[in-house]
Amino acid sequence: MALKRLVATTILLLAATLAPAGATDAAKSMSEAERAAFRAEVHDYLLENPEVLMEMLALLDARQKAAADKSDAALVSENAAPLFQDGYSYVAGNPDGAFTIVEFIDYQCGYCRKSFTDVHDMVDADGDIRLIVKDFPILGPGSDLAARAAIATMISQGPEAYGRLNATLMGLREPVTDASLDRALTEADLDPAAVRAGMGDPEIDRRLAQNKTLAQTLAITGTPTFVVDSKMVRGYVPRGDLEKLVQELRTAN
Repeated sequence: MALKRLVATTILLLAATLAPAGATDAAKSMSEAERAAFRAEVHDYLLENPEVLMEMLALLDARQKAAADKSDAALVSENAAPLFQDGYSYVAGNPDGAFTIVEFIDYQCGYCRKSFTDVHDMVDADGDIRLIVKDFPILGPGSDLAARAAIATMISQGPEAYGRLNATLMGLREPVTDASLDRALTEADLDPAAVRAGMGDPEIDRRLAQNKTLAQTLAITGTPTFVVDSKMVRGYVPRGDLEKLVQELRTAN
């Protein structure tokens, strides 16, 4: 009985969402008896033809996705300056590339680590993609520690050194601690003491706060999150799917 009620409720909600203009007015004009009979008929029909419910759910999902894509595109357009031209984020690939990808990362995010090689290999192979990396530590003290070390390195030693540390941190297979960070800094040919000396710079707080505000504005709650030209992609994306999306957006533009 509970399943029957769930099916009936779902179809009524879907019908209200997907109904063409004027259909709801007709429903309002029904008497209570007519409305009850209509619901019973719809209910019985769905139990006999459950594939109809799946079709309606697929249609609803497509409409919701289209609405989300439209909303994301507007957010990207409205926040183009801090996304693409903040003046401090690390840029990989081709700095003058005609196509831009922005990635929000956390150094303790397993999926960020998983996607690192695929994303950078794709960008390097393409040759015309500018990859902007935004530090967005959200997974605890270790994430904040790593992000501060990366930004301190960017400030004091420049993008090449940041790139080495970025790759080393993404290659870690352990949590970020003081000990593992020092090992990563050494592996990236950096002086741990020198980097740590700069990690209290107020400029680091400013950059992290700006990245956090931007992420909140874009409704980003997890990593990795990609802004691929005008489209937002939340979560891990296999290289093939990312390449396909880049090609689709290039063709569309």
